[in-house]
Amino acid sequence: MSTQPELDAAFVARLQRQDQTAFCRLVQLYHRRLVGFAGSIAGIELAEDVMQEAWLAAWKGLPGYEGRAALTTWLYTIVRHACIARLRKEKPGYQPAEAEQEADAECAADGIDDWYEQGFVEDGHRAQPLVEWHLNTPEALLEENQLQDCLDHHIGELQPMQKAVFQLRELDQVELEDICNMLQLTHSNVRVLLHRARLRLQQVLDHYQLTGEC
Repeated sequence: MSTQPELDAAFVARLQRQDQTAFCRLVQLYHRRLVGFAGSIAGIELAEDVMQEAWLAAWKGLPGYEGRAALTTWLYTIVRHACIARLRKEKPGYQPAEAEQEADAECAADGIDDWYEQGFVEDGHRAQPLVEWHLNTPEALLEENQLQDCLDHHIGELQPMQKAVFQLRELDQVELEDICNMLQLTHSNVRVLLHRARLRLQQVLDHYQLTGEC
């Protein structure tokens, strides 16, 4: 999924004029996703409060938005700054570099390595082939919609940092360099998180194809 079609030049111009209807639409489009991003940095218990501060900062800053970065990148950057400000208030001495430690902890706890070892042989091929999938019947198309719902659910259940990287890269098409700056992670760490998020969704897809269940 790429940037929302509503975010064209005319819509952005309305936002820069602080058009309230356009701003409400922006909140409607991005609030849920940005809450998830805030939760990956500040923790889900602080995410909603952080977003109230971030939306206020975005509203005040819109007249000065010059379009040098994509609007979505600009929004995510505002949210990140709001998260860091809140964490420094809640946790004296907090440093953004702690994100590296959080990312490493997620990779150690997500269970992906065990699944990969059991399902793939040494050369990287699957231990057992999957059932071939055909989408040429109404029943199969309905099943595809059910699978999409299943994947959407499991994207929401990804580990916080993995979800943030996946959403930024795959849903909003944010450049890797910008993701590194937003999350204060190295390129290698971002790539690892993205890879593991994709593997987790592959695990969900495999299970669905084999069992028909989410």
